Amino acid sequence: MDEAQQPYLPAPRDRAAGAGCVFPSLPLGRKNCRLICVDYAVMASLACSLSAPCSSSLRSSFQGESLIVDNAGSLCQVQLQGKGALVIEAKESRIGKAPIPVPKGVTVNLDGQNLSVKGALGELVRTYPREVKLTNSGEVLLVERAVESRRARQMHGLFRTLTDNMVIGVSKGFEKRLQLIGVGYRAAVEKDELALNLGFSHQVRMKIPEAITVKVEENTRVIVSGKDKCAVGDFSAAVRKWRPPEPYKGKGIKYSDEVIRRKEGKVGKKK
Repeated sequence: MDEAQQPYLPAPRDRAAGAGCVFPSLPLGRKNCRLICVDYAVMASLACSLSAPCSSSLRSSFQGESLIVDNAGSLCQVQLQGKGALVIEAKESRIGKAPIPVPKGVTVNLDGQNLSVKGALGELVRTYPREVKLTNSGEVLLVERAVESRRARQMHGLFRTLTDNMVIGVSKGFEKRLQLIGVGYRAAVEKDELALNLGFSHQVRMKIPEAITVKVEENTRVIVSGKDKCAVGDFSAAVRKWRPPEPYKGKGIKYSDEVIRRKEGKVGKKK
């Protein structure tokens, strides 16, 4: 049995009867989960906690009816069935179901679970898990769930975002800007290495991956760009890790759009 379809029994603290009862352990975040209520009094307090109208004639008011509930900004459908059986079905991922537009100049080749995207900046290839499937209609790409399981729901939105990053990467590319703040802090590109002077007793030298391009402006501004968003982000984070900005004077390596929360230093006593 799929984990999402397994019965969920309320904890003892959730079995309180009466209007206005709140179910703290109700798994509303889970999709397609099934809740077996102990009795109709519990169902009444559950309906109150879901902002549904309470009624004394529970058997006629709730059995077989469908409610629409706003759960933390995500609409879900609540279906009451049989003797106290409640099925909560959430809508499909809003990120996962969004189509991915393919701009002009980008070629998409789909071979089973293998996707290759080629554009002006190069080519990216990715293999997809069997829980998701891709549909190529020429102008748009669709990422859908191949099966209904917990892992498929986890992979749906993730691989839709990764696919969108591939299309953007080969057409426009990604860029991260770093800024060095500190006396004597300098950066320079020497062949295929990034040389950093960061106040250590030695110079820091980092190998530049082939998938990205690094430029230095005014000795203190480092621009990392490339078609692979993951590679750009990983290299930028590795550079910043050598000297994270400190909160007192702001010295270190920071992203150009990063805001550093400053702290007040020690203040001497007033005489």
